[in-house]
Amino acid sequence: MTEPEVLVREQGSLGRITLNRPKALNSLTLGMVRAMSEAIEQWRTAEHITAVLIDGAGERGLCAGGDVRALHDAAKAGDESLPAAFWTEEYRLNSALSRYPKPVVGVMDGICMGGGVGITAHGSHRVVTERSKVGMPEVGIGFIPDVGGTYLLSRAPGELGTHLALTGAPVGGADAVLCGMADHYVPSANLPELVDALSSGAVDEVLRKYAEPAPEAPLAAEREWIDAAYSADTVEEVLRRLRERPEDAARQAAETIEQKSPTSLKVTLKALRSGYSSLEEALAQEYRLAMACVRIGDFVEGVRATLVDKDRNPRWSPATLSEVDDARVAEFFAPTADEPELFG
Repeated sequence: MTEPEVLVREQGSLGRITLNRPKALNSLTLGMVRAMSEAIEQWRTAEHITAVLIDGAGERGLCAGGDVRALHDAAKAGDESLPAAFWTEEYRLNSALSRYPKPVVGVMDGICMGGGVGITAHGSHRVVTERSKVGMPEVGIGFIPDVGGTYLLSRAPGELGTHLALTGAPVGGADAVLCGMADHYVPSANLPELVDALSSGAVDEVLRKYAEPAPEAPLAAEREWIDAAYSADTVEEVLRRLRERPEDAARQAAETIEQKSPTSLKVTLKALRSGYSSLEEALAQEYRLAMACVRIGDFVEGVRATLVDKDRNPRWSPATLSEVDDARVAEFFAPTADEPELFG
């Protein structure tokens, strides 16, 4: 018997969801999204369940993101049905967690990227540890920060979110708290005790007991050059400002950004500046952008270079920022006839 990809169980008054693909760093499949959605719907009105906990099996982390290899294989074969179904149902799950009537505790221990952020950072209680690596690295695979990533990052202090989106760099627990993606800092050694205590359902009381003040956030000391550089209106101007800064970290950020998909960089910057009024507005736009990345963007090539052939040598098309004009970017934001009504 193979184990289920999601372990769903009840512990006292706590509904527990554990991602269970540790060999794949718990990357999300459509089946996992459906299992989580079904569980939270069952618990929504269950009187004996007063809170929900989401964590991941294994020692490496909560979740490396969506199973983009499967999405790549489908897209390359000309089958858009899997990407369309996956992103439709994943984004609905992200929204449902954000609006859930009971506390949702997300444990962002270890690696928590992309889709892992989507199932935790919209919940009511977001826990990080000294091992947390939280990030939205999508521009590196010809994609965009989705699962509400453009919504979260656009609300980070100053231009920190723009820095994280365009570099794709992960941050530790303290920076995740600073950037508004997490709330509570708990030493990883205390997580088993924390989970047991949460079975009482007294979420706020338990977190007050186990959470500690987060250490100093490294990005706090970098705010001056980050805000100065990333407040620019174009990716080209961001890069120019970064290169002219005296800080080594700024020039390293420029070098990192230059490796990413030029198209994804420009589409992401425009998305971050969209001025969303709600998470659902962001998710609806991200769905449009995600499907465009498959149809006319660099997604298939980015995943090929990173996860399939692993040559780390993507051939972006267009290859340079100067070739990605406003008309090209606008294509990604254009409505299509087959878009689903994500949120009724």
